[in-house]
Amino acid sequence: MTKSKSKSKSKSQSKSKSSKSKPAKSDAYSLKSAAGGASWSAPELKYQPPRPRRYNPPIGLIGCGGISKSHLTAYRDIGLNVVALCDLIPDRAEGRRKEFFPEARTYTDYKQLLGRDDIEVVDIATHPQDREYLIPDAIEAGKHVLSQKPFVLNLDTGERFAELADKKNVKLAINQNGRWAPYVSYIRHAVAMGLLGETFAAHLACHWNHEWIGTTHFNRVHHIVLYDFPIHWFDMLSAYLPGRKPLRAMATLTRAAHQKVRPPLLGQVLIEFDGAQASLQFDAATRFGPIETAYVAGPKGTISGQGPVCGISQLDFATAKGRAPVNLEGKWFTGGMEGSMGELLCAIESRRVPNNNAHDNLRGLSMCFAAVVSAETGRPQTIGKVRKVPLATCQVAPA
Repeated sequence: MTKSKSKSKSKSQSKSKSSKSKPAKSDAYSLKSAAGGASWSAPELKYQPPRPRRYNPPIGLIGCGGISKSHLTAYRDIGLNVVALCDLIPDRAEGRRKEFFPEARTYTDYKQLLGRDDIEVVDIATHPQDREYLIPDAIEAGKHVLSQKPFVLNLDTGERFAELADKKNVKLAINQNGRWAPYVSYIRHAVAMGLLGETFAAHLACHWNHEWIGTTHFNRVHHIVLYDFPIHWFDMLSAYLPGRKPLRAMATLTRAAHQKVRPPLLGQVLIEFDGAQASLQFDAATRFGPIETAYVAGPKGTISGQGPVCGISQLDFATAKGRAPVNLEGKWFTGGMEGSMGELLCAIESRRVPNNNAHDNLRGLSMCFAAVVSAETGRPQTIGKVRKVPLATCQVAPA
């Protein structure tokens, strides 16, 4: 009996020691989503392009090249008052006038357009090098200005233009039309309202075929996938991480083995922020199955989505409440053009700073410039120290 009790006690103690030595079960390593499987209704945000209540001033357009068709289509669709068109090539201005605003007057000298007292707003849709004299002349003439993007080729020049507009008490906005693509606008509004908390991550990717440039002057732009096309995505990062200071950029650029066009079509960027990070991926030689993805995270929630390039129509909004689908209406084109001009007009009407103002635009542009130089040098670049874009690799020759 004594031996039996002793053995029993020994086994009990062994089990006790064994149970103490094993760690308690935990979900710490399970990678379970905090959002769970519950569903909820995502907030309805005013992501559609803004329109002024009553303000519909006479507008003049300078530059009637290819992109002006999208501008004028949008302006006609929402009933804006375009009264003048200017281009160095008379036939281009006349063609746009006949197609969109038959009552408008055409000019080859932009100073004649700026000299009209009735024109209050000027849309300058030329190449950046031409805007270096067009923008200050328009501001000096007392006109509110919507500038095509990329805004400037030199950050110092952009700061000077922004300060001149402030001094002359006119609005200077940048046509970052991607801000009003439905999915971009929804995420931007959610971030601005603090629905995600202070965001710490933004990862965006585009996989599409950009080889159409082979028969155009864009075939001479070396950084087509880090400068000309992705200027929208750098601007998105600025909007998605508004409270974070961008510190450093590291970028690479290479050719796809099968591509035929001159510029390298594979680019990627890593950006370090103060307390956050971001990445951009551009696979511009994707001939089949093009897709775009977006992911923005904060401590209160995450918004993600995927779909056609420039055409994501549904987002997933995940919070502690669960997951909510966000179905969106509208298109990047021409809604983005409506948004850029509409925001400027609303700002003039309400006497406030436009969301797409020049000062704010320089933040995204500084990331772009740093990424371009990083790709050329193979070294990380401090954002803000790269003051100008290398013209030899980024400048677009006039069409």
